[in-house]
Amino acid sequence: MKFHSQWLLGIVLLSIPMQYVLAVTPLTAQELISHCKAFPDQAESVDGQYCIRYIQGFIDGAVATDTRVLLNVESEQNKKETYTERAHRTRSARDRAAIYAEFCLGDPVPLREVVQNVVTDLNERKYTEEGFEAGTAVYASLRNNYPCKNPATQ
Repeated sequence: MKFHSQWLLGIVLLSIPMQYVLAVTPLTAQELISHCKAFPDQAESVDGQYCIRYIQGFIDGAVATDTRVLLNVESEQNKKETYTERAHRTRSARDRAAIYAEFCLGDPVPLREVVQNVVTDLNERKYTEEGFEAGTAVYASLRNNYPCKNPATQ
């Protein structure tokens, strides 16, 4: 009987179209807002931590991917650079990539401050449109609160 139920489960699982098994549905802004209601009063709660870690993960992901994309593009353009040129280029890549991302957090900005600014924006702006993605809302907030300063104008 046990073998029969495992076989039946296998048939059912195989009948599910792969697009449903492999698809990742982005978090909506409304879902993130529902978690962020716990911040800052209940920051240690499950919802508070979810809110904090989502925003921190967004920032970490943006920094990692923006820097890597910038380095990949530059390496294609600078195929014949010296070791010293490459070392200088990769050392300053994070700052240069942030300019393209259109937000710069600087050194150091407390995570709690960043999360508070994003949560304030989430609560003040109208993210009620069906399917509005949380990542888009967080990105807009970071661009609004932490714009990069142009070094040429300083």
